[in-house]
Amino acid sequence: MIQTAIPELFEDENHPVVDVRTDTLQTLRELGPPDLVHLVKQPVKSTSKQIGVYHHATGIDASSSASLAAYINTLTYSTQDKSHRIVSGLYCCYNAFSRLDMRVQVQIPGTVESYCVNERGDKLEASEKHWLETYLCSVLRAYSYADNGAGETIKKIMGVRRFNPITSTENEHKFLEAAERLFFDGWQLGSDPEIQVPNLVSNHLTTGLLAYIKTTGRYTSGINLFEKLRMRDPEVSSLLAQVYIAGDEEVKAVQLLHEAIEELPMDYSLLDCQADFIKSKGRSDLALEIAKRGVVSAPSEFGTWARLAEIYISLEQWDLALLTLNSCPMFTYQDKDAPRLPDPARISLPLAPETACDEIDDIGSGSDMDAVNPTLRRLSAANYKGTFLKAYVLLTEMTKKIGWDQLLKIRSQVFVMEEEYRVERQVPATPAGGNSRNASTTALRGADSPSAQGESAEPSSEPSNEGNSLTNGESHEPSSLTPDVSKPSHTVTAKPGDGQGTAQEPLPSDAPQPAYTQFQHKRLCERWLDNLFMVLYEDLRVYTIWRTEAAQYRQQQMAYKKSADEWEILGDLAERLHHHEEALDAWEQCLDSRFSPKAMRGLLKAYEQEKNTKGTLSALIRLIAWQFRWYSEFSPDLLFTIRKLIEEEGAVKVRSIVQATSLPQHILDLTHQYAGLCAAFRSSGSDG
Repeated sequence: MIQTAIPELFEDENHPVVDVRTDTLQTLRELGPPDLVHLVKQPVKSTSKQIGVYHHATGIDASSSASLAAYINTLTYSTQDKSHRIVSGLYCCYNAFSRLDMRVQVQIPGTVESYCVNERGDKLEASEKHWLETYLCSVLRAYSYADNGAGETIKKIMGVRRFNPITSTENEHKFLEAAERLFFDGWQLGSDPEIQVPNLVSNHLTTGLLAYIKTTGRYTSGINLFEKLRMRDPEVSSLLAQVYIAGDEEVKAVQLLHEAIEELPMDYSLLDCQADFIKSKGRSDLALEIAKRGVVSAPSEFGTWARLAEIYISLEQWDLALLTLNSCPMFTYQDKDAPRLPDPARISLPLAPETACDEIDDIGSGSDMDAVNPTLRRLSAANYKGTFLKAYVLLTEMTKKIGWDQLLKIRSQVFVMEEEYRVERQVPATPAGGNSRNASTTALRGADSPSAQGESAEPSSEPSNEGNSLTNGESHEPSSLTPDVSKPSHTVTAKPGDGQGTAQEPLPSDAPQPAYTQFQHKRLCERWLDNLFMVLYEDLRVYTIWRTEAAQYRQQQMAYKKSADEWEILGDLAERLHHHEEALDAWEQCLDSRFSPKAMRGLLKAYEQEKNTKGTLSALIRLIAWQFRWYSEFSPDLLFTIRKLIEEEGAVKVRSIVQATSLPQHILDLTHQYAGLCAAFRSSGSDG
């Protein structure tokens, strides 16, 4: 097994990192930060001065104090620093179930002491259950904190060694047994940022289980686990159905969903799974009523509204899709727990000889954002995460299908525009019926008259441009360009708090549709959606300028030059707007200047879609090597990609293509190491 080098962050003597970690325990919200490995070293020829160094780790077996002590012991054999020796080590691993920091103190040579520290800093004795919980948390963190290949996660936290926590079927059995024992406590760990309230089937434990099953293809093991859990609680049926579908057991999935929904007719996870499956079969018309029922059963969850919006988009009911999107409850994005430690006094990031490769080694050639055009730097859509990212994706899908002009037209039909609002304030309309009704309830029950579908409350705020880069004077296009991108006129937006958890629901397709020609038939546009339109406008404006300029340079037979960082941003921009060929061109231009894991990840995705096996493997080899160079031996996304290739092409062909690549053998061995995992899990196609 090829091992990565060991990063070293040197401790500031005035701010001991272990004490700082203890102080921050009470601020942790979910799975906790990566494990902290703190070492005390002293010069070989002197015992007078000691220094503290540390690094982070994920994926280390944390099932007992002995396994963590064993990891510290392996560090003593490192040959990268021959002038110092390790005299003691401390391994800190967070237990998110009991909210304790499990610690193992090793004296070299000498004793091993294990204990745990609570949020108040009190030292407690560690029990067997504590170690079971800690082990499960460590596996979930390994998947949650893994990099998808693009390098964004690696660059976020410095000095993290990432290991694969499950490398054999024996490890798998141990993991699934721990998951089964603690499954009904999983809601305590929190959930993905798109989930409002963690529950039995939507939490970090279930997310980690599904990620493991998808990555390794161990569907039978997942089915066995969820079958046992389903006997204790029928709500688990939605997870079992997802594994059946992923494992190509669709008939069993349909039968299970039918039985489970008869037993739990308003379980939104079951309804969402059923609606998604039917939509994937091209029958969005049948999925529509199921998605509506999902919204009724969980109106405060983003996922049910987003699913309904997806279905309206696939049915080309653009006005209802826009109204549904406007109804989505938006949640503030909560990032993963990260180490909150002081800046290190010094940093050492060594390179293991087995991972050295001139092509992918980007030391000294990192990004220089100062050389990037300010307009590109300000594109805020690249920073969207959580519910706002998913909402933006839906909006861009609509734009791709119907165009910006048509989207603006529908927007003006369904939402109150600024000019209409001003006219209406001057000449107030006579209320129809005089009674205030909830737009959501009216919409989902069906409307008796168009007036019942209108808003009864007077708009309470003027349009706002907060967070809007177009108000700073940079939105003027060059006079030489006349792209068909017009700046959207303002809608009247709701108050900032109005869209948080409560919103207006769309009309069902069988209800009488208003003509959207009168003020009282329109809805208020949520402030966040109004801003999303402005951000989308800026994306489209910059994209149009780029493509126009590129065409002009081609006509004049001149080279169109951008920096590597600018090409990376432009590739990301084109990908957001669903222009995949243009994104591919930008990624390639970026890689011509320097190696970029983000650009290479974009190429990998494009090659996968094209079923280009050689191209996919070429990108995969380089991404795996880059990951190893930065101390990451495990990326679920890259393992999934190579598993699917082996499943489709066979292990012999994949190995042959890898071996025929003109890269150093030690780099190719890293990919062979990933392929070996597929053999260890007996994946389909790995027999050959």
